[in-house]
Amino acid sequence: MSLRYISARIAQQIDEELMGTVGAFSIDQLMELAGLACAQTLATAYSKHTYARVLVCCGPGNQGGDGLVAARHLGMFGYKPTVYMPKPGSKDIYKRLEKQCVNMDIPILPPSNDVDDLKKALATSDVILDAIFGFSFKPPIRAPFDSVLPLLTDSRLPIVSVDIPSGWDVEKGDSFGVGLKPSVLISLTAPKEGVKDFTGRHFLGGRFVPKLLEQKYQLNLPRYPGVEQIVELESLAKKNAPPM
Repeated sequence: MSLRYISARIAQQIDEELMGTVGAFSIDQLMELAGLACAQTLATAYSKHTYARVLVCCGPGNQGGDGLVAARHLGMFGYKPTVYMPKPGSKDIYKRLEKQCVNMDIPILPPSNDVDDLKKALATSDVILDAIFGFSFKPPIRAPFDSVLPLLTDSRLPIVSVDIPSGWDVEKGDSFGVGLKPSVLISLTAPKEGVKDFTGRHFLGGRFVPKLLEQKYQLNLPRYPGVEQIVELESLAKKNAPPM
């Protein structure tokens, strides 16, 4: 059976069960595992020898928490991450993850309505990790993000998006034409319906999903190789390529 692409409703249900009595995970555990998968994906797609300077863009929700964890792991992997948070999260877990980055000497740009700091950071970056919006995002894009996303696109830097490219609807994709255009996507738990037509390199990170939930929701997840936290999915471009 083929891998299931899930709706926003199913994604929310799975998250709730993972952190409920069924899954028994804490949000800290899930963020740590998700962030590690994100860091592994970027490291797999973009070598630190060529793409060492990573601009990690974090939103104020759980997606941003995944980004902060990924930034810390990228620093440990030998990359040179910089964190940009247009609107920092207010929850305690977010502040603790930010502190962990500070302890790793990872630069964090000050939040501001002025995008000059972002422009300077983009000019000295090699690749972007997009952890701004998650599967709960609903358009339109509001300030300050409405000025951030165009700058990321205009930079022409390669983008690795977490779970769903920022600005995309989780079920309809980039239907409004305002979303980022990543070259790499790391879906978490299971891919979402809105990325069925994604043509770049597509990875899955969710080795934490219990068999019970995989079977209940008929996710049909692929096998993860060795001890890896990620598995690369066959790209749509490769599927549609004419036979040699």
